[in-house]
Amino acid sequence: MPSTRPLIPALALSAALLLAGCSEGSSDQPDSPSGSTQQAAAPDKDAKDTKDTKDSKATKDENRKDEGVEPAAQAYVDAVADEDLEGLVDAFHSDAQLTDVGRKFNGHDEIRDWARNEVIGGKLTVLKDTPQSNGTTLLVRFAPGGTGGFEANYEFQVRDGRIAKLNLQYA
Repeated sequence: MPSTRPLIPALALSAALLLAGCSEGSSDQPDSPSGSTQQAAAPDKDAKDTKDTKDSKATKDENRKDEGVEPAAQAYVDAVADEDLEGLVDAFHSDAQLTDVGRKFNGHDEIRDWARNEVIGGKLTVLKDTPQSNGTTLLVRFAPGGTGGFEANYEFQVRDGRIAKLNLQYA
């Protein structure tokens, strides 16, 4: 995997702040991590907890912004956002083939193992959707473990509403 640095897209941050109704203070200071020694009044803590929940939902919802994305590909994107291993597997045909930068995985069992070990818990952001006659190609940013990450092209071939083939290549 290429060397990466943490990335918070400006658009995602702006959308999260707008959805959270944040109009207070400077954006130069990051939120304190949970368990921080900083003292805050109870109302401020409650407001922060509500904001964090909204920010998390806004980030997940942004990954679903492309309503025109092919439904089987969108099911994959949604399953990653929801950390839904079985939902991700169900987006594929039982005889599907997945190629991840040259490594091949066939059928639900192999795809499930791959997704459990390498995908679930990561953050997938759709950057561009290029529809094809039998599916779509998504340019994405994938951040394993939710931080850092890399850009990749995900080529989805769809049959009968499910993913028949998925080819993942670095962009």
